[in-house]
Amino acid sequence: MSDDFELLDAWRRGDLQAGSKLFDRHFESIHRFLRNKVGDDTDEVMQRTLLACVETRDRFRGASTFRTYLFGVARLELLAHYRRRRKLNNELDIESKSFFDLDPSPSTVVAKHNEQKLLHEALRRLPIDLQIALELHYWENMSATEVATVLEIPSGTVKSRLRRAKEMLREIMESITLSKTQLESTMGDLDGWAKQLGETLREGAAVSRMTAKDDNDDESPSGAAAAT
Repeated sequence: MSDDFELLDAWRRGDLQAGSKLFDRHFESIHRFLRNKVGDDTDEVMQRTLLACVETRDRFRGASTFRTYLFGVARLELLAHYRRRRKLNNELDIESKSFFDLDPSPSTVVAKHNEQKLLHEALRRLPIDLQIALELHYWENMSATEVATVLEIPSGTVKSRLRRAKEMLREIMESITLSKTQLESTMGDLDGWAKQLGETLREGAAVSRMTAKDDNDDESPSGAAAAT
């Protein structure tokens, strides 16, 4: 079975191997998506995301790919995580609040270059959905339509949001760095540094995936599938 939805359906029916295959296929991308937003809680939010995919499968009408469906669920679980953590009864203000606002503690992500570090810290200070839009654009190579599906916004607004996010990113980097040279180096090749940062985070996800393979069955998606 190569189709993601076939694997998901098989997982729902109790096929543990299908659940493991589905988990392995998307582990690194979702781990990277969550890691620089929830830090040490990444595994918990990943587990909630995968379980939510199973529980809401019947509501999906096939209007998007499984990947955009999965990232959309991950985004909702991410927001739900912070609502639980901050004991909020209403929606988060994703238009103005950043993940840095929600959790200003130092990030555990280890960047390889100063430009990566500056970019990573600036990304965390963007409004939530602007950060997500940029990361989906750079790291997942999503089209405007796919980004719009994940963010639940009109596709015609994505390009303007990406443009605004880049403008805000520069302003944030100007405010948090003392090195004009580092700032110009980062902005001079923003696309390149963004992709390099994405690869650094993917490498960290690959290490986490190897660790996850050694965990107990009840901590894996297969174990989760058996419990549903």
